This record gives sequence, C-alpha cells and structure tokens, in this order.
Amino acid sequence: MAKIDEYIPIVGKPVIDDLRLLADKLKGRVIQHINSTRLGGGVAEILSRMVPFLKELGVDARWDVIKGGNDFFEVTKKFHNALHGSPQDISGGDFDIFMQASRANINEVDTYGDIVFVHDPQPVALIEKKAGNKWIWRCHIDISNPHLKVWHFLKDFVASYDAAVFSAPGFSQRLPVRQFLISPSIDPLSDKNRELSREIIDAVLRKYNIPAEKPIITQISRFDRLKDPAGVIDAYRLVKKYIDCQLILAGGAAVDDPEGQKVLEEVREKAQNDEDIHILLLPQSDIEVNALQRASAVILQKSLREGFGLTVSEALWKAKPVVASNVGGIPLQIKHKNSGLLCHSVEGAAFAVKQLLNNPRFALKLGENGREHVKNNFLITRHLKDYILLFLSLYHPEDIVYL
Repeated sequence: MAKIDEYIPIVGKPVIDDLRLLADKLKGRVIQHINSTRLGGGVAEILSRMVPFLKELGVDARWDVIKGGNDFFEVTKKFHNALHGSPQDISGGDFDIFMQASRANINEVDTYGDIVFVHDPQPVALIEKKAGNKWIWRCHIDISNPHLKVWHFLKDFVASYDAAVFSAPGFSQRLPVRQFLISPSIDPLSDKNRELSREIIDAVLRKYNIPAEKPIITQISRFDRLKDPAGVIDAYRLVKKYIDCQLILAGGAAVDDPEGQKVLEEVREKAQNDEDIHILLLPQSDIEVNALQRASAVILQKSLREGFGLTVSEALWKAKPVVASNVGGIPLQIKHKNSGLLCHSVEGAAFAVKQLLNNPRFALKLGENGREHVKNNFLITRHLKDYILLFLSLYHPEDIVYL
C-alpha cells in the first residue's frame, strides 16, 4: 500500500502537510470503525484504505466487524433496497431477525473507541452501548425517499448518535442530530486505480478471452438488481444493431449481500450465450478491474438506485468516457456533456454509448474533464481531511465547520 508522501505528486505537498497538522490534534483518541464485512462492497474498500492512512498520520484508528447469519443479511439487504425506495415486503419477523442479531452483537462487540464510527444500517443498534464516548452514524446510501416503516425503525437508533454523515446533499432525512456532508473517494494509487502497462491490460484481456479489436463497453458493479445489469444488456443490444461491439459485466460478491448469486444467474441466462457478452465474477481482483476499465471504449453505470457510485469516479480517473444514470450521487461526479453523459432509460443509455463510439474526440474530451473533476473533488486525501475535521468537531462544537 502506498505511503502518504507518495500522493504529493498528485495533490501537492501543502495538502499532505495539512493532513499531518490536523491529525496531530487527534493524538490520544481512538477512532473505532464498525461495519458488516471486511470484503466486498464500497464501504469495506474505503475502510481498507482509510484506516491504514489514519494510522500512518498518527491517529489510533481501528476497524471491527459485526457478525450475522444469512437470515440477518437477507433482512439487511431488504432494508438496503427499501431505504433506496425500492418496494419490499417487510414483515414484523424481519425486524425480529434484525434485533436478534443486533442483540448478539451488542453483547459481543467491544465499543472501546473514543469515537465509534458506525457504517450503514447493519450495525446501527450498537448505539445502545453508548457510554460517554462519541458516536457517528455514516450512511453510504441515498435515503431521500425511503420505505417509511424501515426508516422510522432505524431513525430511533440514529437519533441517539452525536452526528450523522451523508454522501450528498439530497440523501439525508430530518434528524435531531448534527449532519455532515462528506462524499466518498477513490485511492489513485491503489491497484484498482494506478497506472497499468499495456502488457498487463492485454494479459487480462487474454485471460478472459476478450478480443481487443472490437470496442468494449463495460459496467463494473456488484451483481445487484439496483445496478440494473439486465438493463445494461438491453442497452448493449440496441447499440449492437449499429456498431459491432462487446460488453463486459464484471463485479465481485459481498458477504452481506446474499442476493448477489441469484442476480448473477439471472444475468447469465439473459446473456443467452452471446459470445460478445463477457460476464465475469472477480472477487478481490482490483488489478483486473483496473485493466478492464482501461481497455474499455465506454464505461456504463446504469443504476436504478445508487448511493454514491464510486465506480464512476474510478472510471473518470482513468479518463474514460462514462454513461451513467442520473440517480444518487452520480450527478455530483458527472456534469452532463462536460465530464460524462447522464441517462434516464435503456434507450437513453444506448443513444449515449453510440454517440461516444461514433465521436472519439468528444469521448476523449469528456474523459479528460472527468479525470480533472475527480482529482479536484474525490481523491482519498480530501476524504481523510474531511473525516479528521469531523472527528475534531465532536470535541470542539463551538468551532464546528459543516463539511
């Protein structure tokens, strides 16, 4: 993993100096992150980078994970979809399953941090252990139009936190606690985002029997219905009528997403053995994801609902033209016709992809603008500074800076 000084050529020495100065003010404080899995999904990916960087800066940051069986994660997946506004059949039994697992975690998880930083709904009930320390609830999803039964249930827990953090201005709900806006970030020097040689890219294409001669359209996402992989296939088929191209649908799995295998099977069935559709399960294969994105002519993120959608920033950092749905945090990353193209339907996505494949100069300009936008707004150094300021604000409310 890269050291913090290796980011100086990207962001400048003053940025790194500021991080060290701010981090020094947290000396003696323990920051305890808690989420539901160490592998799979954006939260685990961010924490796997964030915690080591905080430690390098001298902050005593730690990371713990709750436990839960398949029934618990089936319920929390339903909660996740419901909070995004997707219709779900939520029963009283679901709440019982959630609380049964939560009680077990309340008994087993040691919440020792001076600041306990809880990520997403799965561990939210741990707040019942609050005892003089500071607690933050970090919501990584868009809850602007939630299933009210689920939200009211969770809100009772969230109201006991000292602060709540959301990724975009429109994601939050009215709460009796202070709220902060902190967008997530990408690590430009991680295996998923660092520069790759042409030899590595070509080797990955050969590994998966993907010819380099045809333009490649790619979506990188968990196999999740809210990411609309079926709609991606439909858009590809509309483009295919006019341009001979190929599609890559690639993603990993997460321990707390038991629905993923079902969606993967549905996607494989919909592909109908089309030799130009490549469906790849890539658990923890960051260099391969990087290579596939860099090999692509256009990158899609055709989500029906979305939290922030960091795969968009990952693609833009590689100066790739991106076509993405106008949902969740994606519009913060893409200004339409400037740093990418936004769409609202299968047909709109297909039209935008055709436009980019037929106009390489336009595609190149969008990619260049997108990379600059990510550099200025969505790199991990900015994210680290925002978190450190958040932590400090809990001890100095009179000097609070709303992020």
